Amino acid sequence: MVVLLLCLLVLVASLVAAVRVGLGGGTGWDEIGRSVGARLGLPVQPLPRLTDSLIWDLRVPRVLLAALVGAALAVCGAALQSVTRNALADPYLLGVSSGASTGAVVVVLLGFAGSQLGMTGGAFLGALVSLALLVLLLRRRGLDSVRIVLTGVVVGQLFTALTSLILMSSGDADSTRALTHWLLGSMAPARWQSVVLCGISAAAGLLVVWLCSSALDGLAFGADTATSLGIDVRTVRTVLLVTTSLLTAVAVAAVGAIGFVGLIVPHGVRLLVGPLHRVLLPLSAVVGATFLVWTDALARVAFAPLEVPVGVFTALLGVPLFLVILRKRGEL
Repeated sequence: MVVLLLCLLVLVASLVAAVRVGLGGGTGWDEIGRSVGARLGLPVQPLPRLTDSLIWDLRVPRVLLAALVGAALAVCGAALQSVTRNALADPYLLGVSSGASTGAVVVVLLGFAGSQLGMTGGAFLGALVSLALLVLLLRRRGLDSVRIVLTGVVVGQLFTALTSLILMSSGDADSTRALTHWLLGSMAPARWQSVVLCGISAAAGLLVVWLCSSALDGLAFGADTATSLGIDVRTVRTVLLVTTSLLTAVAVAAVGAIGFVGLIVPHGVRLLVGPLHRVLLPLSAVVGATFLVWTDALARVAFAPLEVPVGVFTALLGVPLFLVILRKRGEL
């Protein structure tokens, strides 16, 4: 509990600090306070419209969205690692993110993405299709640890290729360029509509996963052990796979495919608090939120004025850890 409270304090401080990172020299803490204070009904001097819009309409939702997406992806990774009994499982490596990206791109190019909800629906369908294909390919041989990752990589590459093919055949160079940048994972399109949708989805999804904490503890020891403990393995797995697919779809629809957050964060948190999911899941959410908030801040300023998609930085951090995990498991 003490660790969770400390991490929550760090997250709150990170949210406040990240709003300031990358703003112009003329925009400081006073302007940020006045912009937020005006929305809270405090008696503050109003800012010029352009400065106020920069802070409230662009930067604040961007930071909040980074926190929500980071929390959702971290919890998805922790849940999938238990469901599949694979330390390397996360939505990106299992191909779910790639499937969601394909679904979102199809919806956009067909003209059905008039709102964030429409794009999320397309991403959710794509995530479910990729997940169904993964399960179908694994059905005969079972959930072997290495086989899950290898099959997930194959499924992910298939949907990545489909996405590229769809983009290349669209014939619209501007749309192709914008979607390609979005697919790398970027918080730049963040708006309050995305924050509200992600906030509602993340709260509901994280609650469902947390309510399955005891079942996840049992699943970590295998289906037979879980069954002997009275857990309905098939139902729990279905609920968790659908829930994590929905959380991944909402994240992908909002900011594109961001990999390795669900791989990095749960492993780090387990070193702090152990494997019990009742503690692991909420702490993973908080640490994942903090991690992505600061990764996005780094993406904004590392090569300023050029902004690098945040998915590039999470991949640069995630790939070395992926190799370390493989080496510890004796598979490299």
